[in-house]
Amino acid sequence: MHKSSRLAAAAAVVPLIVLTAAPGASAAPFAAGPDVLVSGPSALTACPFGASADFAEAYDGAEVEPQVAVNPTDPDEMIGASQQDRWPDGGARGLSSWITHDGGANWAKLPDVPWSACQGGPTRFGRVTDPWVTYDGGGTAYFIGQPIDSAALGLSAISVTSFDRATGTWRPPTIIQEDDGSRGVFNDKVSITGDPTRPGYAYATWIRGSYPNEGQQSPSADLHSAAYRGKPMFSRTTDGGLTWSTPVSMRDSNAYFQGNQIAVGPDGTLYNVAANLFTGAGIQPNDKGVYMGVMRSTDAGLHWSAPTKIAPISFAQLVAPDNGFPIRAGDYIPDIAVDMTSGAIYVVWADALGTSVNRVVLAKSTDGGRHWTGPTVVATGGPGVQSYNHAIDVSDTGMVTLTYFDDRNNVLGDGIATTDVWVRHSHDGTASWDPEQHLHGPFDHYRAPISWAAPDVPRGLFLGDYMGLETISGDDVIAFFTSTIADGADVHAVRLDQG
Repeated sequence: MHKSSRLAAAAAVVPLIVLTAAPGASAAPFAAGPDVLVSGPSALTACPFGASADFAEAYDGAEVEPQVAVNPTDPDEMIGASQQDRWPDGGARGLSSWITHDGGANWAKLPDVPWSACQGGPTRFGRVTDPWVTYDGGGTAYFIGQPIDSAALGLSAISVTSFDRATGTWRPPTIIQEDDGSRGVFNDKVSITGDPTRPGYAYATWIRGSYPNEGQQSPSADLHSAAYRGKPMFSRTTDGGLTWSTPVSMRDSNAYFQGNQIAVGPDGTLYNVAANLFTGAGIQPNDKGVYMGVMRSTDAGLHWSAPTKIAPISFAQLVAPDNGFPIRAGDYIPDIAVDMTSGAIYVVWADALGTSVNRVVLAKSTDGGRHWTGPTVVATGGPGVQSYNHAIDVSDTGMVTLTYFDDRNNVLGDGIATTDVWVRHSHDGTASWDPEQHLHGPFDHYRAPISWAAPDVPRGLFLGDYMGLETISGDDVIAFFTSTIADGADVHAVRLDQG
């Protein structure tokens, strides 16, 4: 653990709160299963690869940025993943994955994928980041990651694997994109979506930063270019992950599409949601055209529409309330879910809405993403309470479930960044919500790994830009998230049943 870069943590261990409904609620709450500790000791702590000039030690045993997926052909089977041994300046020694065959009661670690040098992968990849898992409609599982050489915007790749049921292991990963970082080209923030309507189909997407023409003007011209862009990239498999298509950009324009994630509608339409962080000419980045947007494809990703604007976005810096130390977590990074019966689309993110405090908001479309209502604040902590690290999913019956972090229970001046995880659900398309419930915590966010831009420039306390939330079957869901411990971070799973 890089203890020299940690904030002082409170010595007391914070107790777990039992799941309860909000006062005055009349509807039945979720029945919560046990809070299951998924992650265990790291096997990578002795790995000599991945150190940078500024940081020689990783956060040993810190599992952050979790995701989870449920097998639609066998809902008792789920796979979760996270970063393993986070580096202070970005990425991790490896990506870990776990499987359950009993509906989330017990989890077993799967053999490592050779993403990085620490996990038996190419030595040019000292680190790896951005884990994401998914299943397609036929029950094939996929796992994607982003191998990198270091936290600097140098060598970066997009690598994906699928699960081999004959061996009970992941297949050797396929690198579908690799760039050496020259002239500002880099890959970032990957996700993967199995198609519930087309067995064997899955879609990978990420952002690829570059200048027009891949920076082939001249180093001087590139440096002064006002058209740096973040292209939303796309690759697909149609054979269960055995082969992947040549990556293409969904959109070529002077815009920067961050947090790309694809969801599939009941008619097979693909929806890619992303935060467009700047648009247009002039010195970049600028604040022109900053909005949450969605693109559509009606042919499984071969062609994409122009982005439809969901809403303008404005975001404030997330901070620990006691001392203003930054928190690096999911704010403008969106999550998307589709009702597979009605076709309604839901997108959530954290937005300041012109204030100084980010709160989780929701927008909804009932016409295939062409028009949107909202954004409406759906976090319930109150106007001055930060909420973030949101996740949303829609069940088989149309129940919408939402999870998020907030700091409503923080006590100023006690030296503890008190944070809790909350869950809400709606049975009428978010026209109203059933009782809010406390899911996990309180935990001390000060104990989280710290993300650093440089040794004296903190980016913030880091547990990840997202957490996992998936329907199991009916109205039962699994929440998959990272919480702090005395000196690090662990992955937890809680099953929520509606009977």
